[in-house]
Amino acid sequence: MKDSNFFENSDAMKIVVNTQCLIKNRLEGLGWFSYETLKRITTQHPEHEFVFVFDRKWDKEFIFSDNIKPIILYPPSRHPFLWHLRFDDLFPFLLMKQKADLYLSTDGWMPLHTKVKTVNVIHDLNFEYYPKDLPFWYRKYYQFYFPRFARKSTRLATVSEYSKSDIAHKYNIPIEKIDVIYNGCNEKYKEIMPLQQDIIRWEYCFNQPYFVFVGSLHPRKNLINLFKAFDLFKTQSDTGIKMLIVGKKRWWTDEIDLTFESMKYKEDVIFTGHVESDRLNEIIGSSLAMTYVSYFEGFGIPILEAFYCETPLITSNVTAMPEITGDAALLVDPFSPESIANAMNQVAFNETLRQDLIAKGRIRRQAFSWQKSADLLWNCIEKAMG
Repeated sequence: MKDSNFFENSDAMKIVVNTQCLIKNRLEGLGWFSYETLKRITTQHPEHEFVFVFDRKWDKEFIFSDNIKPIILYPPSRHPFLWHLRFDDLFPFLLMKQKADLYLSTDGWMPLHTKVKTVNVIHDLNFEYYPKDLPFWYRKYYQFYFPRFARKSTRLATVSEYSKSDIAHKYNIPIEKIDVIYNGCNEKYKEIMPLQQDIIRWEYCFNQPYFVFVGSLHPRKNLINLFKAFDLFKTQSDTGIKMLIVGKKRWWTDEIDLTFESMKYKEDVIFTGHVESDRLNEIIGSSLAMTYVSYFEGFGIPILEAFYCETPLITSNVTAMPEITGDAALLVDPFSPESIANAMNQVAFNETLRQDLIAKGRIRRQAFSWQKSADLLWNCIEKAMG
């Protein structure tokens, strides 16, 4: 790797980047935002040096260009006690040692004890509204540190106007200090042709149509009411339609498990676990509709995945989701299984409505791209540097 002296441009910066969420085969919302934006800003700004700080051995796919120097800062960032050690004690020393001009974090975590200018992306404040969805020490860490991270940042960014307003009011941050950087969608996602749809339906659902949920199986993703709604839908409609659940059971709780085990039609619910992007494209694109009915989202990347896969979308009428969807989805009350089940009925049995939602999704998706996200993140960096 070249060191920082190779830059001929006197305005070249050394940007230290927190890349703890770039973990191979484990990219979710924060990870995809980091991957897609960092890939673009590093390759498009070769005059600057980027120090990527991992918490474990990195994968070479995350070293996007020659102006990146990867380093490991142990210990792995896996627990609030280790987060405290990492960001309170180790990162300030690292920034001083690296002679950093700027610290960039795409996942919210940052050191408080540094004079280096900082750009920090806080995606949402779900932990402030639903703290019991997280283990005790996690929520205590978030609630203590994230207000301080927000106030300490030279500039803040977030992923929706909803989250911008929420952060500003909740943490008493000047609204002009916060930039909105919408998420984008993986460029691989596209419409799936009918023959391939048949193959996917045979593979997962015995050639039956299916609704699909995509995301981490976390309490705020509202699986409890989704399961109740699906049972209600099946009771009312008497069809062979299935429900496909895509995601890891990392945050699976006893309450979610009890609801699932109590379902009348639980045999029609199929769990795939984590799947890679190409297969996820096929699963979403072959579904009857995506049912993404979280009760809190700062953005919701699966919304865009549905638009790009040309799949009708059912999503929630709260937090950032109406802002992201515009008129291209059926909006439901996530706290009402009846509301969700009613939308399922509409999508399942009204082909005109399905095609209308798909057409509106084609239009709405044009407002979002990872290149736009990267450009806005770089603009935020330039503001921070004055």
